[in-house]
Amino acid sequence: METTFLFPAIIAIAAIILLSIFFHFVPFFLWLSAHVSGVHISLIQLFLMRIRNVPPNVIVPSLIEAHKAGLDNVTRDKLEAHFLTGGHVQRVVHALVSASKANIELSFEKAAAIDLAGRDVFEAVKTSVNPKVIDTPPVAAVAKNGIQLIAKARVTVRANIQQLVGGAGEDTILARVGEGIVSSIGSAETHEMVLENPDSISKLVLRKGLDAGTAFEILSIDIADIDVGKNIGATLQIDQANADKNIAQAKAEERRAMAVALEQENVAKAQDARAQVIMAEAEVPKALAQALRDGNMGFMDYYKLQQVKADASMRENIGKLDLGAAKEILKPNNPNS
Repeated sequence: METTFLFPAIIAIAAIILLSIFFHFVPFFLWLSAHVSGVHISLIQLFLMRIRNVPPNVIVPSLIEAHKAGLDNVTRDKLEAHFLTGGHVQRVVHALVSASKANIELSFEKAAAIDLAGRDVFEAVKTSVNPKVIDTPPVAAVAKNGIQLIAKARVTVRANIQQLVGGAGEDTILARVGEGIVSSIGSAETHEMVLENPDSISKLVLRKGLDAGTAFEILSIDIADIDVGKNIGATLQIDQANADKNIAQAKAEERRAMAVALEQENVAKAQDARAQVIMAEAEVPKALAQALRDGNMGFMDYYKLQQVKADASMRENIGKLDLGAAKEILKPNNPNS
């Protein structure tokens, strides 16, 4: 009884396993869905997809979508080749269908190339149909009168399908727009002119053709906000004045140091001359004594010399007194006069 019960169960399990393997390699329901949708594909082709490691559940729905959209140039071989090269099949088919409905010229080869280039081709088609807005970061620029202005812009762009392969991206657009804003503000005579006519920035930037060589077409540039920043001109003038003052102070300090050095040199020379005078004065008594010994000078001569020295000393002392004290000393009744 047990053997009789186990044998049918084993057969049923084996049958289930075989059917699972069969439907895995031969996706019958996908074939049925494609056949009902009008897509002609055989079970053998679906089996061979499994052998080539191409998922039929990706290729078949994409074929059905393309067929329903009337894209007869989308074939199974193209989709398989695009998948094997690392492309996103469903994204490419979505992009082709959207482009067809929007009357945008886009071939399968172009869409596949855009996808393989790393760009989202479906998003590019949506951007081409519905332009998007890119907000620029704050851009600081200085007018000719030295006042800084900080501007923010909103750039409306539309994807350029023909330039998506090899064209520059959003970062390049933002960089070029920022450069154009700086150039426009910098060419203004005063910051009031820019504040009065902010659209002049947009017009000047648009005339430069900033979207050349990019994957986008710039539709408009709108200045969203302008703020007044620092007075850069005044700041630079203050910095220059401080630098000039420091230079003048350094030169004055240099001249003062040279004057001090010269004064010290003169003092040293005067001290040297004074020392020489003292040395010469020290030789005078020796010379007088030698003259007395040699008989070249008599005693009266020596006495007259001492009297002359006393008179000179008295006059020197009187010169150091004030005028009143000098008159008292020089009175006729003064025995010292």
